Order: sequence, then C-alpha cells, then structure tokens
Amino acid sequence: MDKGTGALKSRAATRKIIAALSTQYPDATTELHYRNAFQLLVATILSAQSTDAGVNQVTPALFARYPDARALSGADLGDLQQMIVSTGFFRQKSKALVGMAQALVDEHNGEVPANMEQLTELPGVGRKTANVVLGHALGVPGFPVDRHVLRVSGRLGISSGDDPVKVEAQLCTALPKAIWTQSSDTLILHGRRVCRPKPLCERCVARSLCEYYRVVTAAPSRQPRHVTRRVRTPRR
Repeated sequence: MDKGTGALKSRAATRKIIAALSTQYPDATTELHYRNAFQLLVATILSAQSTDAGVNQVTPALFARYPDARALSGADLGDLQQMIVSTGFFRQKSKALVGMAQALVDEHNGEVPANMEQLTELPGVGRKTANVVLGHALGVPGFPVDRHVLRVSGRLGISSGDDPVKVEAQLCTALPKAIWTQSSDTLILHGRRVCRPKPLCERCVARSLCEYYRVVTAAPSRQPRHVTRRVRTPRR
C-alpha cells in the first residue's frame, strides 16, 4: 500500500508538511552538477533511468568535449554513445542530446529558452526536465515531478493519482510559487533517503502528519502463530 485515505489534504496542511520536511533538508537542491542552463539540460536528460551520482561521473568529460549547444549539435553519435554508455539507454539519449542541441542552434541561437512551451518542444525534453532547468538555472519557478515526488506526495496525502501533470498542478495550487522548486527538491531527497519504496518511517520528521503512516499504524498487527510442541519426558 502506497497511499493514505485518498482524500487530499488542505493547502494549510500541505504547507505544514513541506515546512516540516524542510527542517530535515534545509538546503535541498538538485544533486546534478552543472554551471549553466545548457549543462543542466544535458545532465537532466541523461538522468532518466539513471542516478544523479552516475550522471555526475560522466558529465565532466562530456562538457569538456561539448561545452555548448553548437559543439554538441555536431557530435558523432558513436563517440557520444561511448561517453554516456554508463547512464543507460545511451542510444536514445545520444539522439535526443544531438537533436536538442541542433534545435537550440537552429531556433534559439544556441541558448536555452526560459519558457516551458519552447523547452518542451526540444527533442528529449518533457515537463519534468523543463521544470528542473527553469527552476534551478533560469530563475523561473517550476515543480519537477518524478517517481519520488509521486510516491512521497501520495503517501503524505498532499496529492492524488499517478499522473505527473495532475500532481504537479495539485502541488502548485497548494504551495506558494516562490517555494515550488525547493519543495520538489525536498520531496525528491526525502524519497531517496527516507520515504523509499520500503519506507523508513521512523526516520521521517513528518510521520505524525502522514496519511500513509496513520493508516499503517492503525492497522491491526498480525501476531505470530505460536505452535505448542509436545515435550517428551525422557525415560527413567
């Protein structure tokens, strides 16, 4: 069971939960390493079905060889695949990266647009990736929703459903725009470290506010079966 009662908490309750979690992750931000919007866009595309730590091992050499969109747009696919193979799905990612870079050069003079609509028109870029880049590198509030955000917010009772776009809308409605990006980072870190698929509820600072924890702790525990064994008395 990964959900609470299914009833959405109020805006006030949602803000209280995020405030509680923020005490556990006061400096929450993306764990991807980058120096500009282009680098973060590349790193976020690579992070699909990978880990931030794994991506961070690849990007220093990648950015040294392809420092901007113009350089990446002319990359040899075979060479690029070899550089990113450890991140998984390297064939699809290499095509997406080159296509994205070519679109930046052709349509945006090599610059990353600070606009959701234009970002999501780029090859390999969906709402989550666009929100990561907007919120962290371009100063435009966004709420990235990944599997961690879906799981954690659902358990807490501050979102409902498994549609990332709908969950994004629910959370954006409940929270002030100024804290959208950091709230997402907080939920992501909590999902990685505490509220895992098998949650470590005893480590959670927000468990007293959590629907999942309330339902689980209210459920009757199963008592172990006791088997009475016959003890044979030794013959005298």
